[in-house]
Amino acid sequence: MSQILIIGAGAMGEAIIAGLIKSGTNPTSISILEKRPERSAQICSQYGVSEMPNLEALSGFAAIFLIVKPQDLATSVAEISDHISVETVLISLAAGKKITGIEAGLKGKSVPVIRVMPNTPALVGEGMAAISGGSHCSEKDLALAEKLLNAAGKVIRVEEDLQDAVTAVSGSGPAYFFLIIEAMVAAGIELGLTPEDAHQLSIQTIYGAATMLRDSGKTPTTLRENVTSPNGTTAAALKTLNERGIHEIFSAALLAARDRSRELAQG
Repeated sequence: MSQILIIGAGAMGEAIIAGLIKSGTNPTSISILEKRPERSAQICSQYGVSEMPNLEALSGFAAIFLIVKPQDLATSVAEISDHISVETVLISLAAGKKITGIEAGLKGKSVPVIRVMPNTPALVGEGMAAISGGSHCSEKDLALAEKLLNAAGKVIRVEEDLQDAVTAVSGSGPAYFFLIIEAMVAAGIELGLTPEDAHQLSIQTIYGAATMLRDSGKTPTTLRENVTSPNGTTAAALKTLNERGIHEIFSAALLAARDRSRELAQG
């Protein structure tokens, strides 16, 4: 595969690097640009990738990942704008930042820009990412981004105006899951289980259920109905959850996340 540059070798940048190498990309095809010297040295040593020597080398990359904080994006784009080639696909993982803003910072160059909303399970190779292409993107450019991001999980395409909804569902989604586990563990302890047993029971149950949902081909509704005997223990628990408004709670929560994502995009 042609040369790939990762700008920003934090946790998500490392996840992309690890995924690419695991999926067969030669480490010598990957370079990094990281402002923390000690972090750069660590990543290069651990993965066998190289540090990019200077910005003039930017024109040789097939794809550049911008994995920087949203507040640092404009500066990063300005730094690379004079050197990036229109043959390079620029893939931005900066949360909330619109493609038009990135394109404007490239000084009129027709660089294909792709916006990505990833999530943290990419750190274990099970991420979920949604991509949106800019005005200069071709099918080939989108396919390249999909191929690269598939190394850290799964990828879908959405229109950019749906990226805030994606943020609400999958970008923030892992936190909802962790909160549910916290609640299950706490409730198990209240019922008399040790913290260790409540933790193991909750995690393995959720892991097994998620695996069933992924691999069975059945809908969550079907699987829920299959495990819910009339007037049984599961039915009693679900009745309480529904009476407390579980669907309304999640609807309100995701709406709040989407709206906050929109607010951040304006900043």
